[in-house]
Amino acid sequence: MFDLSNLLKENSYPGRGIVLGRSADNKKAVIAYFIMGRSVNSRNRIFVETEDGIRTEAHDPSKMVDPSLIIYHPVRVLPEGTIVTNGDQTDTIRDTMVAGQGYLPALMQREFEPDGPNYTPRISGVVFPKGDYMLSILKSFNGDPSCCVRNVFTYDAPKAGTGHFIHTYQQDGDPLPSFAGEPRLVAIDGDIDAFTNMVWQSLNEENKVSLFTRFIDLSDGSVETRIVNKNK
Repeated sequence: MFDLSNLLKENSYPGRGIVLGRSADNKKAVIAYFIMGRSVNSRNRIFVETEDGIRTEAHDPSKMVDPSLIIYHPVRVLPEGTIVTNGDQTDTIRDTMVAGQGYLPALMQREFEPDGPNYTPRISGVVFPKGDYMLSILKSFNGDPSCCVRNVFTYDAPKAGTGHFIHTYQQDGDPLPSFAGEPRLVAIDGDIDAFTNMVWQSLNEENKVSLFTRFIDLSDGSVETRIVNKNK
């Protein structure tokens, strides 16, 4: 098991990241999603709450250059579960689940982002009402865009105080290397405010942009949500 804070502090640019897991008291499903940026366009963003989740918006619309890969709904909530992703595949997953086809068929409709030479992976997750969850990553084959690799990880009956962390980039670089291996098993401790503060303070100060966290009560479905934006 890894220390989430150390993983974040040791990586100046993990890109966008998802943590799904279970609170230490075993009563709540835990979600975190963060975005980082190196360009002015990527850093010019905030998270805003919507009726069924959150969306990204330009902090200063006059500085927005290309919204295609940076403006989307990272989180959308359905009766079937809470969807968390790093791109507009959130809507693909939502629509496919509403149609009764499930999470996996949605992934087969998408691939990595068309931003060569990085070919940023699409990372996605869904937390089901009982707290079980799935994570996935769609990435190029070692930087070759002619082949899409789809890895899916399923976690039934998660253990109290544990979670799994997946992110887009293995580390900083040029081009940026895609995440490799399985999602990292991490410890989760404390209430939502302690957890939110730990994640935010551990992210690289220069590159971090926004953070969303949510604790979902597994007994009644009620939620606690926190949003932190570097751009106030």
